[in-house]
Amino acid sequence: MGWIEEVASAFGAEPLSPQETDELLEVAREVAHAVERKATPLATFLLGMRVHATVASGGDRAAAIRAAVGELRGLLERP
Repeated sequence: MGWIEEVASAFGAEPLSPQETDELLEVAREVAHAVERKATPLATFLLGMRVHATVASGGDRAAAIRAAVGELRGLLERP
């Protein structure tokens, strides 16, 4: 078990799939390069809160991640 899987288990969360991991790391890199590095953990935390809210209201986690990543990317594209 990798460290991230240990964190998921400790927090009572489902482990990230390889696809979710890739998507989250990619958008984190985009934030780091488009905004600034110190915004990356804060943006990913807020993305996680958005996903949690969607899942808590009955949404699918994978779809919630895709939607939140899309929203974050949309914010990066704004002037």
